[in-house]
Amino acid sequence: MRRAAYPRWRRTVSAARRRLAAGDRERGANPVELAVMMPLILVLLFASIQVAAVFLARSAALNAAQSGVNAQRLYQAGDGAGVASATRFLKAAGGWLVGWEKTGPSCVTTDTEVTCTVSGRSLSVVPGVDFAVRQTAHGTVERVTPP
Repeated sequence: MRRAAYPRWRRTVSAARRRLAAGDRERGANPVELAVMMPLILVLLFASIQVAAVFLARSAALNAAQSGVNAQRLYQAGDGAGVASATRFLKAAGGWLVGWEKTGPSCVTTDTEVTCTVSGRSLSVVPGVDFAVRQTAHGTVERVTPP
């Protein structure tokens, strides 16, 4: 004797209906979870962009200071060569470092060493958040030394 396939099909359908009916208690949970998590996701997104902006501002300030040192350390370089070079670099570097115009780059030259400092603030993605940036580069002055 052979069993009919109809009762097995009916059992499968009723089992699927029971599972679907039990899942109705969770209906609408995804939008609620998203509404709870969305502020955290947005805070992490803006924080990561702000951290990247700070690192780009630090990189621009350090490269400008190094540019100033490289110009000022040359043999018989003029007094303002380092400041002029750092200023040119900052004008061409974009707006990642803001507020550097107020203090401007500064270069101090001794008989043997050059030190250039660039300071400003990073570009702010979040209003009210302000990070100060200050980078310094050092180098030796090229000079003729006796044998």
